[in-house]
Amino acid sequence: MSGVSFLRENARWLATGLLLGLGSSFGQTYFIALFAGEIREAYGLTDGQWGGIYTIATVSSACLLILFGGRADTVPLSRLAVIVTGVFALACVLMAVSSSIWVLLVSVFLLRFCGQGMMTHMKATAMARWFVATRGRAMAITNLGYPVGEALLPLVTILIIATVGWRATWGVAAAVIAFVLIPLLIWLLAQDRSPKGSNGGQGAPGLFGKHWTRGEVLAHPLFYAFVPLLLTPGFIGTVVFFHAVHVAEVKGWTLTAMAPSYMTYATASVTMGLVAGWAADRFGPARLMPFVLIPMGLGMFLIGPAETPLGWAVALTLVGVTQGMAAALAGTLLPTLFGTNHLGSVRSIATAIMVFATAIGPGITGWFIDQGVTYPDQGVAQGIWCIALSLALLPVMFWTVRLQTQKAPG
Repeated sequence: MSGVSFLRENARWLATGLLLGLGSSFGQTYFIALFAGEIREAYGLTDGQWGGIYTIATVSSACLLILFGGRADTVPLSRLAVIVTGVFALACVLMAVSSSIWVLLVSVFLLRFCGQGMMTHMKATAMARWFVATRGRAMAITNLGYPVGEALLPLVTILIIATVGWRATWGVAAAVIAFVLIPLLIWLLAQDRSPKGSNGGQGAPGLFGKHWTRGEVLAHPLFYAFVPLLLTPGFIGTVVFFHAVHVAEVKGWTLTAMAPSYMTYATASVTMGLVAGWAADRFGPARLMPFVLIPMGLGMFLIGPAETPLGWAVALTLVGVTQGMAAALAGTLLPTLFGTNHLGSVRSIATAIMVFATAIGPGITGWFIDQGVTYPDQGVAQGIWCIALSLALLPVMFWTVRLQTQKAPG
């Protein structure tokens, strides 16, 4: 099937995935971090205290995702998406009107659960079910929703904040979700599609020709070999954006001067996401594992020496390369290895791990900032971790590829 034919025949389903990815932006770290300075000032918080609140809220959202994520296996997406986005809009309203730290905590919790958690989870689960032979291509295309948001929203949001204030900007976000996102999802999902995609109604099995349950996945050591790879892009990708205001203060830059860096990040993420999606279909997602974190590691080494926003842009571009590859890998590896019939339940664990990584990052790095270790100085340790983990993933790759050629034990 040609690229044009693929897009034409699957336009409705691809548009649904794109919209879920783009809509999740209001709960992603890079968006919330744009308000960090105003939030700290309004509530009298240090970097570490704000990072602690963010950590508590995000860890809580990860726990709820483990309990609630399995609904993607049992509740039609047309219903589940509307429920989640409705709560999402409410979370934005709470951010706009909150005057209490406790309400702030609840607001951030709901933003993280609905945006980064459930909307990302629903998108990836639906694409994995709806597409089999072209799963990598579908994931790469629908993952474009994330970098499109990263490219467009920061500068627009900064301008809106400057015009109407940070609280009213959250009101604008609530209106976009309620009056644009929800109606579009209702329209797109009005036409049903078999959740078994193109595999004759039987789903696509994983290792040993079976569909793995959550318990079976958690009992196999291979899953735990993936955990560091699941954690790292979320941890580092989150704190890079979360501490953008702090980096601006340390370097003497303005957020406006740094805003174009989001565009270079998004461009790199888009490009490498498409390349990685093609590569996952062509060579198998497992073979991508050792290469995903290398660009991010190089980018982290550059943040400290950067003397101008251009250096920041180069670092973010390299981080974007990894994020694009990681998104394609995360969307294709689990269904390939563990099948699609219980994918919502299985993916909820993996998504919760990734959300947990984004939770602990701001708290840990914020504490170091409070102790006098600036985030640019922390970048070296994070870069070393990325390179070391890339080397450690080589034997994991060979192990995974070998398992894919084996029959079921016994």
